[in-house]
Amino acid sequence: MTVNPAIIALLASGLMVSLMLLGGAWFAVEVLLHWDLTSGSARQLRLERRTYLVSTLLVNAFAFELGSLLLFVYMADALYPLFVGAMCAAGVLYANAWGYPALGLKAALAVLAGVWLVMNHADNRSPRYPLVRAKYALLLVIVPLALVEAGLLVAYLTNLRADVITSCCGTLFSLGGSEVDGEVSLALLGALPVREAMYASVVAALVVGAVVLATGRGAVLYGLVSLGAALAGLAGVIVHVSPYVYELPTHHCPFCLIQPEYHYVGYPLYAALLGSTIAGLGAGVLGLFSRREGMAEAWADLRPRLVLFAMVCQAAFALLSAWLVLSSNLVIQ
Repeated sequence: MTVNPAIIALLASGLMVSLMLLGGAWFAVEVLLHWDLTSGSARQLRLERRTYLVSTLLVNAFAFELGSLLLFVYMADALYPLFVGAMCAAGVLYANAWGYPALGLKAALAVLAGVWLVMNHADNRSPRYPLVRAKYALLLVIVPLALVEAGLLVAYLTNLRADVITSCCGTLFSLGGSEVDGEVSLALLGALPVREAMYASVVAALVVGAVVLATGRGAVLYGLVSLGAALAGLAGVIVHVSPYVYELPTHHCPFCLIQPEYHYVGYPLYAALLGSTIAGLGAGVLGLFSRREGMAEAWADLRPRLVLFAMVCQAAFALLSAWLVLSSNLVIQ
């Protein structure tokens, strides 16, 4: 199974990203221990010169991490014909115990990578490097998670067996099931007003975002609201939107949405959720440091751009979701 080109690319990118992040972590420790912009010592000059090289290295590593999330989902969906019982990526990810943990951690790391890129961009805009310690402290949080994710990825991909009978998405994503053994049960979500929560969270994010744009205040709150809206949106796609796309009230799979027979509609939905989460959280994190010396210019420039981009993504997600529901032939009483 590991001779598949997508699997080889994922394993290679995972190894490369891990090595790049380990190198960056070693430099991060030096920065946290010795960085002093008021000092003219040889060590400080060396750190200032090396930070350009290391940050460029990390930008590429995190760009690969973001791209590998898309490649991972695409690979899982492309392999489903090889597995008995699988109808989409859901069954392929369930083919062994490492698939869903690897996907979940990879998605979380994609968000953290995006936030780090936002922080790095803001930090490089000022000669005072106001976020240099904060962004490298975040890097030290990301590195162990990335190493665990790489281990999960290797365990999952090297243990894929085409002779394994896996479960289909109809079994894994069921609103009425009581599955155990690690299967995904949505019975609890089905009992909640997921549709109302999804649209209400988008409205709340848009209102708070408008306040931030108008007053320059509330960025931290906007970051938290954006994260909540993304989580509610993901639940809404599974519980509320997907049956209307499939025109089948019992089908709640989030992975069939990326297949060609449904016009790949899942990709823009999930891209909007990821984009709004990264931009919203990025604005929130920068808001935490907005009063730091050297941040004024970068904050004034990046705040409206980040918030506006996140709001556009949130509105696009809500409008596309509503259009998919309203244009469907399915009627659920």
